[in-house]
Amino acid sequence: MVGKAVVAASLFAVLLPALAPPATDAAWQHSEAASGSFAAATIPAPTLNGHCSYIPNLLGLGAHVRIHWRAPQGYSFADAELQASTGGLGSVLAPLTGFSFTSTTTGSAATGYVTDVPVNLLGGLLGLGSELQLTIVMKRYGWTSNGASVATNAGLVAGLGSSCRNLPPAS
Repeated sequence: MVGKAVVAASLFAVLLPALAPPATDAAWQHSEAASGSFAAATIPAPTLNGHCSYIPNLLGLGAHVRIHWRAPQGYSFADAELQASTGGLGSVLAPLTGFSFTSTTTGSAATGYVTDVPVNLLGGLLGLGSELQLTIVMKRYGWTSNGASVATNAGLVAGLGSSCRNLPPAS
């Protein structure tokens, strides 16, 4: 029985190379090509639709900055965020905390919005002669638009010498 196994194994070893397919050189050629591109989403900026104003009220109590703005077509107040920075160009804008954008904004997408930002919430940001930049941006899909900005100064005491001006759109 051992002899038959040895003969079968020897026969298999001899015939195996004969049963293997012959080696070939293969190549692949195809004349079509593909290309593609992508671009980041562009979120349009809101626009200012009236001059801003610094409203000092009586002795500076209840003073606020009033901003008139409009959301771009297809966007609403829900897409907007108010940001603030001191000093203007080159300073970092950050969302304004401790204040309700919803409760201090009136209007609609059709007519535009008016937002009153209480100066007391700006605390240390508005000091003697310092300037504050308030910017409204639109946010969607994780992207943020350029902003519609105003610059305001509280003046020296009780709103004396206060000012507010619309800033040109960022390019």
